[in-house]
Amino acid sequence: MKTEIVSAVRAGQTSSGNQADDPNQTGAAAVVRADSSEACAKAIKLLREGEVVALPTETVYGLAADALNPDAVAKIFEAKERPRFDPLIVHLPNREVLDEIAIVESPIALRLIEKFWPGPLTIIFRKHDVVPDIVTAGLETVAVRMSAHPVFREIVSALNRPLAAPSANRFGRVSPTTGQHVLDELNGRIPLIIDGGAAEHGIESTIVRIVDGVIEVLWRGPIPEETLHPFGEVRERISAGVIIAPGQLPTHYAPKTRLTLVDDLKNLSTPNGKRVGALFFRCVAGVGEPGPRSATAATGALCEVQNFVAVRHLSQSGNLREAAANLFRMLRELDVENLDLIVAERVPEQGIGGAINDRLERASNRRAD
Repeated sequence: MKTEIVSAVRAGQTSSGNQADDPNQTGAAAVVRADSSEACAKAIKLLREGEVVALPTETVYGLAADALNPDAVAKIFEAKERPRFDPLIVHLPNREVLDEIAIVESPIALRLIEKFWPGPLTIIFRKHDVVPDIVTAGLETVAVRMSAHPVFREIVSALNRPLAAPSANRFGRVSPTTGQHVLDELNGRIPLIIDGGAAEHGIESTIVRIVDGVIEVLWRGPIPEETLHPFGEVRERISAGVIIAPGQLPTHYAPKTRLTLVDDLKNLSTPNGKRVGALFFRCVAGVGEPGPRSATAATGALCEVQNFVAVRHLSQSGNLREAAANLFRMLRELDVENLDLIVAERVPEQGIGGAINDRLERASNRRAD
């Protein structure tokens, strides 16, 4: 299959890939520069025909298919090599479609919808029979949200059908935050990638369900628990080994290179003879002497660190929102450095920091090959 990547980047944005600038590119991908309307039209046509299309969202890039077409949804699982027991998130074209696919009973859920939709909040509801079992992994519930990304919204609104759209990467791998990341993961597996620039949040949506009037956080994301407190009692669900929502497997977001998570990288001794890369939260001035190679922070400032052959800093200034947006991109950058080990530093737990640490912990749980 030939994969086409079409830019739908609007005025003031930059494309996330550089293939169009390389006349010597090879492989199955073709890059087409198009305005937003032409790019969206290509995606809508394929989705109506029961195909899968990679689309930008404000969280990460998603691999979309018509959620009410089980044959189309099956292509998501095939392209991602995703196990069928892992349910998908359904993205709505409008609020009215929610009542067609789900049973909304909780007034708390309605208030959350009013506040956070469209946006990076997924809510679990009891489902109507119209939702295929392949979408929900046979569960009686369905995970639902509305994306705030303008390109995604244009496509799903024109289609006027709900879209199932997990992250557009092979299962268990680092989630994609640019069109180029999707191409690296799924080139030759899907027909079309819509390049809408870099994802705003950089991590997947917060997932909640309402149980006996309590907001239960199943998956931490861009909307932290403290933001939910005005809407009711909030608790985080500790996994009991039963999957009730997307993203609950203990191993996820893993680079090919082994990753370990530590509280503080400043005084870490690296093993002799090993190529070790470091993922710092922020740049700390005066840490060590220059190593074999220094790397710049996301903002471009230099911070030299001893013994690490490759270094990334999630945020030069210690901004957790910036750190989240950079997380998956920097994991991918370190993963291509031919390292023996990536050592990542935990970030502060407040706000979105808890969600960042969650992703790092799951990445560190990857079994050795």
